[in-house]
Amino acid sequence: MATAEQKLHLTEFTNEPFIDFSKPENRKRMEDALKKVKSEFGREYPMWLGGQKVTTPSKRNSTNPSRPAEVIGIFQNATADMAKQAVEAANKYFDTWKKVPAQERVKSLFRAAQMVRERKFELNALVCYEVGKTWVEADADIAETIDFCEFYGREMLRLAEPQKLTPMRGERNYLVYIPLGVGVVVPPWNFPCAIMAGLVVASLVTGNTVVLKPASDSPTIAAKFIDILYEAGVPKEAVNFITGSGGAVGDTLVTHAKTRYVGFTGSKEVGLRISEFGSSGPCWRWVARTRLWSMRKRTLIRPWKERWRRRLAIKGRSARPAREPLFPRRFTTRSCKNSSTAQKRSPSGRATIPATTWGR
Repeated sequence: MATAEQKLHLTEFTNEPFIDFSKPENRKRMEDALKKVKSEFGREYPMWLGGQKVTTPSKRNSTNPSRPAEVIGIFQNATADMAKQAVEAANKYFDTWKKVPAQERVKSLFRAAQMVRERKFELNALVCYEVGKTWVEADADIAETIDFCEFYGREMLRLAEPQKLTPMRGERNYLVYIPLGVGVVVPPWNFPCAIMAGLVVASLVTGNTVVLKPASDSPTIAAKFIDILYEAGVPKEAVNFITGSGGAVGDTLVTHAKTRYVGFTGSKEVGLRISEFGSSGPCWRWVARTRLWSMRKRTLIRPWKERWRRRLAIKGRSARPAREPLFPRRFTTRSCKNSSTAQKRSPSGRATIPATTWGR
């Protein structure tokens, strides 16, 4: 049977070559691109929530760091309610997007890579203006963006194929990779296109839906890339684009109960804050939530502890002492499907340290 890679007639992955600016024709094209991009300064960009354009009365500007008086783009200032709407919309469309065949999702990435390749000089110019990179640095950023689209597409085709497993007599086993749900992408400004695009396309090609909140200093290049994804065939409902302050929008996105994971690159301060949100509170369904292991008392405290005790009381059974395993065996064998942790047992039957399961 023909594999997905054979059907698409793929060549082996190679890195996107850099532009040689020592050639006069390339310098001329770059200078023309800089002029064209500058002519578009001050354009307003909408947000995309649930496939619809959204604007707000309050605006925020993206400026040229070398000339702060130059406004690169005008963006919307989203509220916390809009951030919730973005996650809800992405979660609603997840059931549709995850059923799209891997080959179709991969084709969208390859089309996006070709579009970025064709518009390389313009995107280079935009990176130069918005974050102050040199021509060579901007070109490397855009080349890496193309690499991410090409490489992740090929990897998805490999992961979508039947996976080899060690055969066991009397058993028929399968290994299948599944998408998780809504991914919140929070990229940095210093690689305004490459890291942002890499986090977005990796999520999309694997069947997840995305809520992208670009860095406050580089939203224009993110908006341009999102437009390219839409042109390449990615449904508008699969990628939500939202701009606003980190306090109002960012915190709401990462703490939403339907956010399944966060793709983040940035400062230590923000990273620790996101990590704290993920380890406490009703968020990140597939990540270990409020969990405290006491080696002294061998007690596992979980968010649903009281719920299980109430369930026992309803059936007329007494709740077990805290020193004994909290869940009966039939519950722990299912816990890897319904929660982020599965309780291991020693041969004696006593509870041991919980083993974290990631999306199993």
